[in-house]
Amino acid sequence: MWNYLSRLDDQLLRQSNSFSNSQNGSKRDFTENEGERLDNSTGTIRYCIIGAGALGGLYGGMLARAGREVHFLLHHDFHYIRQHGLKVESVRGDFHLSAESLHLHQSAATLPPCDVTIVALKTTGNSELRDLLPNPTSEGGVVLCLQNGLHSESDSVAVVGPDRVLGGCCFLCSNKVGPGHIRHIDYGKIVMGEFTSASQPPVGVTDRVSRIVNDLRESNIDANATGDLWAARWRKLMWNIPFNGLSVVLNTSTRELIDTPATEELASEIMREVYEAASACGRTLPVDSIEATLDHTRQMVPYDSSMRLDYLAGRPMELNAIFAAPITAARNAGTRMPRVETVHQQLQFLDRRAMSQSS
Repeated sequence: MWNYLSRLDDQLLRQSNSFSNSQNGSKRDFTENEGERLDNSTGTIRYCIIGAGALGGLYGGMLARAGREVHFLLHHDFHYIRQHGLKVESVRGDFHLSAESLHLHQSAATLPPCDVTIVALKTTGNSELRDLLPNPTSEGGVVLCLQNGLHSESDSVAVVGPDRVLGGCCFLCSNKVGPGHIRHIDYGKIVMGEFTSASQPPVGVTDRVSRIVNDLRESNIDANATGDLWAARWRKLMWNIPFNGLSVVLNTSTRELIDTPATEELASEIMREVYEAASACGRTLPVDSIEATLDHTRQMVPYDSSMRLDYLAGRPMELNAIFAAPITAARNAGTRMPRVETVHQQLQFLDRRAMSQSS
């Protein structure tokens, strides 16, 4: 699937740049509003990682290995990593970082001002951002939200303002398999861009996005810029909604979903609803995106979706970002996604029952 998504990113970038260049005055001017630290810095970029799990631990570790100054905010793993360091098993090469080489923090109060604060928390933890973001962003740094769903950047915007938030979609197979231990199985691509109002046309790729992307690439991270973050998010939802949702409701893997004709058809119908909702919201995706996504899903190695892993572990699922927000956006645009709404209702029942049993 991810090879197709890479091609689609290129298509979306060409579309968004063409759109923004054709609109007089439609492109936002970020020159004066960019994060002050990033705008004025001439040296290396200082990073903060909030949520050093399967995603943040991997990317933060890769940045630290490349010599970047990276500040990790840790909770449960703080004492373990301070004693044993961070271990990453990766398809791009295993590595271990000693505690002495890492900047570790147990409290947000000790975080220094940073140029880029990467939010890698599950969106279910976004209520904490009002306490976690002020210190690392205190001198004008930007926030890069590497989270699932739609409108996931909004909680960061509420803390630092709209002109200092970027968003990114991650196509990644990575697990946290133990304290301070990340296992990166495959992929690793980030598609990132400016977060703007959904009612605005694409803004294109800004200088600050290009600079961060280039810095990530120098750290061996497959980072890519997009001029239309909203299109990228809808595109990822075309896969996340059917396969995350159905894997939980039907208690199965993506392989069984795609190999069973009835569920493959259902996944296709759900994708069609998401595709049409994106169009209603002003983001038209390529016409072959549904069949291409199905084709590439057939080629994927069987694995459990992140939502199913959360459900099986008794953790809250990201229902608001991945389901409720797109459903609301579609309704506000004058359309409905009945199959998506049905899966969402089933997930709400399962989530509520799981939370009541664990309490």
